Amino acid sequence: MAGIKHLKDKVVVITGAGSGIGRLTALAFARKGADLVIADLSEERLVRVAAEIEQSGARVLVRTLDVSDRAQVEAFAKFVIRERGHVDVLHNNAGVSAGGTVADSSIENWEWIFRINFWGVLFGIKAFLPYMIERRCGHIVNTASLFGLIGIPGTPAYCSTKFAVVGLGETLRAEVAQYNIGVSTICPSWMKTQIVADGRMEVKENIRANRDSVVRAYEKYAWPPEWAAKAVVKAVRKNKAVVPVGPDAWVMWFMKRYSPGLYGAVMKLGNRILLGNKS
Repeated sequence: MAGIKHLKDKVVVITGAGSGIGRLTALAFARKGADLVIADLSEERLVRVAAEIEQSGARVLVRTLDVSDRAQVEAFAKFVIRERGHVDVLHNNAGVSAGGTVADSSIENWEWIFRINFWGVLFGIKAFLPYMIERRCGHIVNTASLFGLIGIPGTPAYCSTKFAVVGLGETLRAEVAQYNIGVSTICPSWMKTQIVADGRMEVKENIRANRDSVVRAYEKYAWPPEWAAKAVVKAVRKNKAVVPVGPDAWVMWFMKRYSPGLYGAVMKLGNRILLGNKS
């Protein structure tokens, strides 16, 4: 499959479109003339993004949505098909973050983040894929993370969900190529969004990477989220498989694959810096 070269009037569905990467991706597709359907848990954020899309001259439909609720996602898919007739691009972007070590984090937060970051993606795929298979065309984009390619100390729950999304995307891509359906997995490094500020963190007092310090680091050092939005559009047009976003994402991904010894040393250093562990 060659990808969807021309995006004008293509129906593009994006979850988690109320802010961050989702918002910017919606605006990027709108500038290409796409027909947007955006969903988010926050109606207030959706209204603001919809106004921005309309100002660009594109069409847009909005729908409040909890992606962790299977029934809501299935109803959302039926809504899109009823209103637009089909879907060309599905971007499963909604996601949350959770910090804390395996020893310190609660099972409740693991269940919470898996319901959104993994099950939300799977629910979206299962709800929309039959319509794409019927038409023998389409493209699915799943937002994973650099943390779905490498394991970062202090983020085991988040990493686990994103590793699962990467694996799901890889197998799905192989399975649906016969139907002329592309699948891309976007793996951004840390982007300047609200994901940490809006997320959950369970850390001991002696841990260096507390919520406030991480939020400040994101505000000061994180990459522009526009990079991720641009990567999504390019992935759809060129049918890219796995797409790291950010120079550190590419470096760490290649280091893990081609220099395991160096990668292990970097992870050990990260463990000391982030968690204060000397071993």
